[in-house]
Amino acid sequence: MSLSPDFFFQHSGMDADTVTRLLDNSLHGLDDGELFLEYSQSEALLLDDGRLKSASFDTNQGFGLRGVSGEATGYAHASELSAAAIARAAETVKAVRSGASGTLSHPPIGTNRQLYSPANPLDTQDFAQKVALLRSIDAYARQKDNKVVQVSVSLAGSWQVVEIMRPGGQRARDIRPLVRLNVSLVLASGERRESASYGGGGRHGYDDFFKEATWKRYVDEAYRQGEVALESVNAPAGTMPVVLGPGWPGILLHEAIGHGLEGDFNRKKTSAFSGLLGERVGSKGVTIVDDGTLDQRRGSLTIDDEGTPTSRTVLIEDGILKGYMQDRTNARLMGMAATGNGRRESHAHQPMPRMTNTYMLSGEHDPGAILESVQDGLYAVNFGGGQVDITSGKFVFSCTEAYRIRSGKIAEPVKGATLIGNGPDVLTRVKMIGNDLALDPGVGTCGKGGQSVPAGVGQPTLLVDALTVGGTA
Repeated sequence: MSLSPDFFFQHSGMDADTVTRLLDNSLHGLDDGELFLEYSQSEALLLDDGRLKSASFDTNQGFGLRGVSGEATGYAHASELSAAAIARAAETVKAVRSGASGTLSHPPIGTNRQLYSPANPLDTQDFAQKVALLRSIDAYARQKDNKVVQVSVSLAGSWQVVEIMRPGGQRARDIRPLVRLNVSLVLASGERRESASYGGGGRHGYDDFFKEATWKRYVDEAYRQGEVALESVNAPAGTMPVVLGPGWPGILLHEAIGHGLEGDFNRKKTSAFSGLLGERVGSKGVTIVDDGTLDQRRGSLTIDDEGTPTSRTVLIEDGILKGYMQDRTNARLMGMAATGNGRRESHAHQPMPRMTNTYMLSGEHDPGAILESVQDGLYAVNFGGGQVDITSGKFVFSCTEAYRIRSGKIAEPVKGATLIGNGPDVLTRVKMIGNDLALDPGVGTCGKGGQSVPAGVGQPTLLVDALTVGGTA
C-alpha cells in the first residue's frame, strides 16, 4: 500500500483540491476546526487453555470534520471517505457559525521528528508464527509448576495513519504502530486459586515479543505475582504510612492527579486544581510532567489528533502548580498555549485534552532507605482498578500486590488492600521520593468521556506519610 504524501487521496480516489475547497468553505468565519482523516488496521489473537479462542483482523477508515465557535462545536463523521460525504458533514459544521469571532486560529507549527517507525507491525510475522509464539508461551508457563492451572496469552497490534487538514492547505500526517503482549495465569494451591498477569508493549513492532528472553520474562513475572498472591494474608485496615513502588503504581498518580490537570476540567472549574496556578499543591521535590515525546512509548505521539506536536509539559515543579495539559479549544478559551494533548479515540470522536505519558521525576532517596524509615505500614507494588472523583480528588484504588512493612522491612504479602484518599492531599503528604524512576511496561489504557486511548505512567518509589488503607484483617 502506498504511503505517499497523497496516501488518503490515492487510497480513496478523492481529489485533494476539491476537499481543500470544501474545508475552506465549511470553516470560513469559525474560530477553529479541522478535517481528521484516518485509516487503520488492527488484529488480536487470544490463546486460552491451549486453544486459539479468538483471532480477528479489522480495517477501518473514515473522517471527522469539526468546526469550533466560541465554546460551541459542530462535529460530523463518517466511515465513507469521499468528497460527497465531507460536503454533507460540512452542513452540520456550518450550523455553529453564530457567535464566532470570524478569525480562524493559527494552525499548529509543523515538526519533522519521528518517535516511532512507520512500518506496519501486522506485516512483520505471518499468522502461523504468531500462533506458534502464543503456544510456546503457553507451554513454558505450564511447565513451570503444577500450581499453574490456567493460561491465557493475548497478542494485539494496530497500525494507524492519520492526516489533519486545515483551511489554506496545511496538512500534517502521523503513522502510528502499537503492539501489546499479555500473559495471564491462574495458580492453585489446595482450595485456593489466585490470578496474576503481566505484559508489555509500545509503539514499535512485534520483533521484541519473539525474543525468548522477553516472553519468558513476562511469564516469570506473572508467575511470581501469582505465587505471592497464594501466600498473602488479609490486609490491615486503618491510617498508616504507605510506600508506593516504582513504575506501574503511577496509575494512581494518573487517575487521582493527572485528570485534574487537564485543561477542560480547569476551564470549567470542576477540578480540585482549578485556579491554583503558581501555588503550592504538593510537597517540595514533587515534580510531575506529561511527556508525549518519549521514543516508542505507548502514550507517545509525534503530533496529537489536532496536528499539534506533543511536548514535555511540566505540570507541577517542586510542589508548585505550573501548567495544565491543553488541546486547542481549551487553550484558546483560557488564553494559554496548546501543549499537544488534544487526543481522540478515532475519527468518530471529538478531540479533548488527554494525558500521554504522565510521571513523577526521581528524587534523591535510596528506595531501601525509604522502606527502612517505616516502622509499620504498607508497601503497594501493583494496582488494579479504582474510582476517582475529579472535582474533589477523592479516590479508591485496589492493590493487586502489596506487603506489610514491619520495622523497616518488607514482611508478609497481603490481599484485599485498598487505598482511600484525596489526590491533592496525597501530594502534600509525600515525604520521601526515591531515585529509581521507572515507567510502566506499556500496557496502560485511559478512559475519559466514553473514549479510550493508550497512555503511559511512571514514578519512583514514594513514601506517603499517612493514607487510609481499607482491608479485611
